[in-house]
Amino acid sequence: MQILVVEDERHLARALKQILTEQKYMVDVVYDGNDGLDYGLSGIYDVIILDIMLPYRDGFQVAYELRKNKINTPILMLTAKDTIPDKVSGLNSGADDYMTKPFAPEELLARIKALTRRHGEVMLDETGFGDFNFNASTSELSKGSKSVHLNFKEAEILKLLIANPNTILSKEDLITKVWGYDSDAGSNNVEAYISFLRRKLHFINSSTEIKSIKKVGYRLEHGQ
Repeated sequence: MQILVVEDERHLARALKQILTEQKYMVDVVYDGNDGLDYGLSGIYDVIILDIMLPYRDGFQVAYELRKNKINTPILMLTAKDTIPDKVSGLNSGADDYMTKPFAPEELLARIKALTRRHGEVMLDETGFGDFNFNASTSELSKGSKSVHLNFKEAEILKLLIANPNTILSKEDLITKVWGYDSDAGSNNVEAYISFLRRKLHFINSSTEIKSIKKVGYRLEHGQ
């Protein structure tokens, strides 16, 4: 899962990134409202953690502009302000939830999970496609009695392919979702991990294919 943190207090931003990366989330951090809006408009994030008091453009304005531009990413507003009018303003501007500082890491993680579940982004632990099963919590790919473990990036790519069964995912989509918005990863990285996944599907004797759509991207297809 890809998360954007928009927080101008750099020590808190670093703490948030550490908490989230320890949960295996991909995290981008920016420090002002203009960058927060620019990054948020990319539409690649599963959750945006948005402070209210930001340089250049406050969190209310950022949330409002994102919603105005049809960005439906769940927004968790994180701020020292805890008065009722502030909460109402945040929710009216387009935020989905509101949490005050200081916060417990456990509460933050619980709220993120609740937001993504509400938004329909969370994958069930046991899922699959075609003739294989995939356990998202253990990263085990299996068919019948045969199973194989996927590494982190293999698992993230497969989750995206399963979650978008009727969509061709471009290499650029996969790079931003799996490696991160500012990553130096290129097409060769994607091709390598697609190759690894194909080998593991073959290992468990799955007939499901990761189909290459020339000059467009990849999608899962049921085997014959």
